[in-house]
Amino acid sequence: MTPHGCTSLKVRQLSRRVSQHFDRIVTDSGLKTTQYSLLSQVVSLGPVKPGVLASHMEMDASTLTRNLQPLVAQGWVTVGPGEDGRSRVVEATAAGRVKRDEARREWKRAQVAFNERLGDERVIRLHALIEECLAVMNEE
Repeated sequence: MTPHGCTSLKVRQLSRRVSQHFDRIVTDSGLKTTQYSLLSQVVSLGPVKPGVLASHMEMDASTLTRNLQPLVAQGWVTVGPGEDGRSRVVEATAAGRVKRDEARREWKRAQVAFNERLGDERVIRLHALIEECLAVMNEE
């Protein structure tokens, strides 16, 4: 059997639908889902170099910089000097940690609703397939 259709289109369609689902709920916290994900990673990994953060999030440096700007503007994240004059460090502020905790409750509601809609077994298979595909795509 040969795959039919455009994989990129199908992945984007699924991504948009999943993002819409999470955004409907997480937005109640004042964050977009993408902002919540980024803030959560900064809290978990920080203080962290931008390159490490970008790699962890599977995004390029310019996208990371653009996505950090609203978090910095709200005072939830700082981007400051690193160990030497050329490096930078991203870190969550106290307000950012509070915002992340507040948004986490909404994210949890969204995740539970998503799991209920698709079924736990399907979500587990989806996560495994995504991890497997990412590993293969990252082999270079």
